[in-house]
Amino acid sequence: MTSVTSPAAHGTAPHPAPAPVPSFSVISGAQVRQALEGREKQIVELVESAYRLHGRGDSVNPPSYFLRFPDRPNSRIIALPASLGGPVGVDGLKWISSFPDNVAAGLPRASAVLILNDRETGYPFACLESSIISATRTAASAALAADWLTRGRSRPTRVGFFGTGLIARYIHTFLAGTGWTFDSIGVHDLSADSAAGFRGYLRQDGRAGHTGRVTVHDSAEELVRSSDLVVFATVAGQPHVTDPAWFAHHPVVLHVSLRDLAPEILLASANVVDDVEHCLKADTSPHLAEQLTGNRDFLDGTLHDVMTGRTSLPTDRTVIFSPFGLGVLDLAVGSYVHDEVARTGALHVIDDFFHELRRYG
Repeated sequence: MTSVTSPAAHGTAPHPAPAPVPSFSVISGAQVRQALEGREKQIVELVESAYRLHGRGDSVNPPSYFLRFPDRPNSRIIALPASLGGPVGVDGLKWISSFPDNVAAGLPRASAVLILNDRETGYPFACLESSIISATRTAASAALAADWLTRGRSRPTRVGFFGTGLIARYIHTFLAGTGWTFDSIGVHDLSADSAAGFRGYLRQDGRAGHTGRVTVHDSAEELVRSSDLVVFATVAGQPHVTDPAWFAHHPVVLHVSLRDLAPEILLASANVVDDVEHCLKADTSPHLAEQLTGNRDFLDGTLHDVMTGRTSLPTDRTVIFSPFGLGVLDLAVGSYVHDEVARTGALHVIDDFFHELRRYG
């Protein structure tokens, strides 16, 4: 019988197996939309799982980084790096721009890409068009919050949208797609054309999520007072809703755009955020409330606290959800999209994207 002697027996270490050459794929907006369309319930569950992982500490979500321009003060580009553990197991970065002047030129305000990185090697393995991913995770987060924050109180039957752009449309789609129905939908926007366009969309959408009328309100006060669930999805840079009396009927407020409400309104309400440290910065309404009071006592907790029962919400006060938007949510949705596109065999792989793969050439 012939014996086989290993290289180590002769004092030489075995050569490691060559690592696989990393691949890199580009996923278009059309592919993203196809992977996500009609799967609202599944995406909300995905976002809830990401919140739970983040709440348990199985994530890394450093502060967002804002690139601002002295010559374009109303524009910015934001970097959201993150790492999500659990079954997702991916690192990455969302790079999203907000240029409000685009709207006048007929372009959407926001554009974005998402980079996904392999956890083992650090190599980026995909670049995805991410304005749709960003809108999807924002809407899924809002729908999830609407569900959890209305438990224990009468389910809202009147919803009002303040701001009628892409985010409002996605939030409506996710509310309708997760079983919400409304007797009435209110609409208000500083642009009459935008409000009319959103009303037309609501009337034509087969998943409209309502059985009654769609009303365009001339004033913000009318909209708020006539709604049990209020969605703020504007591009406001500072508070413009200042009267707590508008909220005397104690609605649930999805304060998605973060800077619409004066601190006095938050101080008269129960307040839930997605992440305390992220939300209380950059002159958001909660940040202004902290500056006004010198403390964070007005915060009742995070959405994760509500989901795990650590925070109970009153039924006799307005409840406001202010989500800063976490990069881990983009990773969860983006990773899902990548896997779905790969499953269908439709990944656009860029051959030889990485060139210098040998240490010594």
